Amino acid sequence: MFNLEVFGFPRKPYLSKLIAGVDEAGRGSILGPLVIAGIVIPANRISDLTMLGVRDSKMLTSKSRERLIKEIINLADSVSIIKFDSHEVDRYVFLNGLNELEALGMANVIRNIRADDIYIDACDVNLDRYRRSIQKYMMGPRNIYCLHHADTINIVVSAASILAKIIRDKEIQKIREVYHDIGSGYPSDEKTMRFIQKWIRVHESSPTFARKSWKPLRNIL
Repeated sequence: MFNLEVFGFPRKPYLSKLIAGVDEAGRGSILGPLVIAGIVIPANRISDLTMLGVRDSKMLTSKSRERLIKEIINLADSVSIIKFDSHEVDRYVFLNGLNELEALGMANVIRNIRADDIYIDACDVNLDRYRRSIQKYMMGPRNIYCLHHADTINIVVSAASILAKIIRDKEIQKIREVYHDIGSGYPSDEKTMRFIQKWIRVHESSPTFARKSWKPLRNIL
């Protein structure tokens, strides 16, 4: 199952190009959704992102991300967000198709924004293959540029990474409010793995919001 959200903002016509950045959050997580976000910024406002101190979300504190996202949204022409729950991630991972799921998600995000050029943080080692994977889900040709580490070298993708991370963190917080000590949701987090181990001992099955396709969880089961 997936949930797609699109936000358009009433703007005056731009004299500059519209530049989109697309990135994900939660790809490696064992708990919670995979979130893909796209954000469109007029080219003549990209320098404002630099002045604000926008950078890859992993290089920022949660307070900095929350502060920046308000400013980023004020600059944006439109925003598109898609969330894949753990069941949908499992369905693709069991078929060795996580990259394909991301390509599908990014295509859905792109189809719902208007932009002249679209920059994507690519998960595939083969950039051209990944661009083709996205393009096959599109209704027509788009100017798509896939880059490795785009969230650190392209500031609009950095802005998208902040948005994706904030949405993902809010989804984890919803789970945390019910189940409390779940940690960050990543298998490298000891608190997360202790939570899963305790859950399985009590319920003899994994949580519905956990990814059963992940090897650490399969090993526990």
